[in-house]
Amino acid sequence: MAMTLRLPEDLDAQLSHLAEEWHVSKHSLVLQAAELLVSRETRRAEISAGLDRILTTDASLMKRLADV
Repeated sequence: MAMTLRLPEDLDAQLSHLAEEWHVSKHSLVLQAAELLVSRETRRAEISAGLDRILTTDASLMKRLADV
């Protein structure tokens, strides 16, 4: 799907510089950044759900450990 991305001039310049250093296009950098953001947020949600599950299913154990 196509989209237009308008960047502030300073960010565009920074992306241009980084793309040059990495020998990739700005398009590639933006895709990598978006994929990284989605991956991190997905992982964060998985960890949060896992912790919620542990705290719910092992609530009594956690309480006993806290009392020690």
